[in-house]
Amino acid sequence: MLLDQEIENEIVFELCQRLGRSILPLSGSARPDAPAGTVGTAFFYSELVGTADDGELAHEWLLTADALTDGEYGEIGLRPSVTEPAEGADEPIELPGFADYWLHLPELGVAAMPTGGLHGYADDRGWQWRTQQVTEALAAPADAVARIGAAPGSAFVLALGVGGDGSRPLEAVVERVARDGDGTRVTSELPAGYVGAPVFTVEAGADGAPTPRCLGVLLPARDGGHPVATFDRIRSALAEV
Repeated sequence: MLLDQEIENEIVFELCQRLGRSILPLSGSARPDAPAGTVGTAFFYSELVGTADDGELAHEWLLTADALTDGEYGEIGLRPSVTEPAEGADEPIELPGFADYWLHLPELGVAAMPTGGLHGYADDRGWQWRTQQVTEALAAPADAVARIGAAPGSAFVLALGVGGDGSRPLEAVVERVARDGDGTRVTSELPAGYVGAPVFTVEAGADGAPTPRCLGVLLPARDGGHPVATFDRIRSALAEV
């Protein structure tokens, strides 16, 4: 769906408010004292796996692009908005043996980390996570992915960019997404820090109003754009774990 600029701006505002605390900065390198070799974004995804008498059962994952997770050493950055108290974000989470923390899905280009260890890390240091998640209801189902056509439609990327001072500001950009053979791609190349971020599209809701859907994970640039690992395939891969 291609939207006019006013509606696109409204969607950007909604995504920042609704999901700004779903994303974290990543960096990786060959060793702790080396400059960061890769920088990107990861985001929390809550996967519905069943129901129980007291409600729904879900698994929470941290998702990103697999290309960001193959270093010997990595850091997951923290932001004051995602920890309670805010002082919990004073130091990043340092992870020697970074690649071993992730479930690697190379056929998709995606890596997934179960978040139990992240919650344990916070408990041990006296703080709690205060996050938002891309939920199962927000993640695009297979039929929504199939409706992405060859004609470019509005897309939105919510990421942590890279400032000139090394800061990682929250950024939301309006792009275009289109069918690319058997897959989908964002048609423009995006700045440093965006790889691994969630990509959103919009469909008409039951009332006809534009409704955001998380299409999937932004992968490294290729041929002037970025392939997107879509949630229909991500769900299937996680279901096999």
